[in-house]
Amino acid sequence: MFSIPFSLVTEIRNFLYNIGILKSSEFNIPIISIGNLVLGGSGKTPTIEYLVRLLAYNYKVAVLSRGYGRKSTGFILADTNSDASLIGDEPMQYFRKFKNIIVSVDSNRVRGINKLINLNLKPEVVLLDDAFQHRKVKPGISILLTDFNNLYSEDNIFPLGNLRESIGNASRADIIIVTKCDKNINKDQKRHIIQKLNIGDNQKIYFSSIKYSKMVYDKENSKSIIEFKNVKFTLVTGIADSTYLINYLNDNEYNFNHISFKDHHDFSNSDIIKINKNDLIITTEKDYVKLFTKITSVLYYLPIEFVIDNEVDFNKQILDYIQIGNS
Repeated sequence: MFSIPFSLVTEIRNFLYNIGILKSSEFNIPIISIGNLVLGGSGKTPTIEYLVRLLAYNYKVAVLSRGYGRKSTGFILADTNSDASLIGDEPMQYFRKFKNIIVSVDSNRVRGINKLINLNLKPEVVLLDDAFQHRKVKPGISILLTDFNNLYSEDNIFPLGNLRESIGNASRADIIIVTKCDKNINKDQKRHIIQKLNIGDNQKIYFSSIKYSKMVYDKENSKSIIEFKNVKFTLVTGIADSTYLINYLNDNEYNFNHISFKDHHDFSNSDIIKINKNDLIITTEKDYVKLFTKITSVLYYLPIEFVIDNEVDFNKQILDYIQIGNS
């Protein structure tokens, strides 16, 4: 009952786009959208980073995000003066991590793309971060993510569930990636998920998992995480779901206490004081970009990587599209 008004608005909006009353802008440049149907995280950041690694060696790549949680407005091009409060935590992570890409933010994706393609050194491909619902832009490839443990097919429209729109709208996706899969997922499990998601004939589905780095990093140095086996540390997280990280640390018998904040948390002065009471801290890479200038204790971050099954097929699908789009 409570979901009906929310669902009605989104369905009317999608219907108007589907029949052409509301128009989607198309651009003469390869555009890949990465998003999800649910509120919260489904692995967009590791997916973006995987695509950057795949493409940035041969193409000038731009990432365009809305910059969720930033204290600024309009179009901003990340530079050495940027911080997480200006452009958002995830864009700041991309900017710190990849030196050869363009990172930008704009809640108006049409305006943002126009700004990018008018740069002197314009991109050859644009990655739209968290843009599945942003139908003002028609991407060349739309990638939809769904969590292995929280498939959109088993969820409900907000507020009864976490869906931003009804599951039927998954048909807009060209590629569906089931993220955070168990590493031992078998063919029968995959087949069952494909049936649950009702994958269309025109869609490709892939399965991916998270791999934690063997190293932790600070501003200048790195250490093997094994070095933390015999010491107690504090884990600080401000992400949508810390379960995977906590399970990883517990499974490997690390000794830690956990301070948890909500996703995209804006750390207050009292939060910083609380965190600084701990001598040794490990956090996520996304949280690190907001904490490293404020924390006086020893602070490291533990990166994650996106590992995808049928990597050769996935890479080929993406690269073939980019090659055609730039020909």
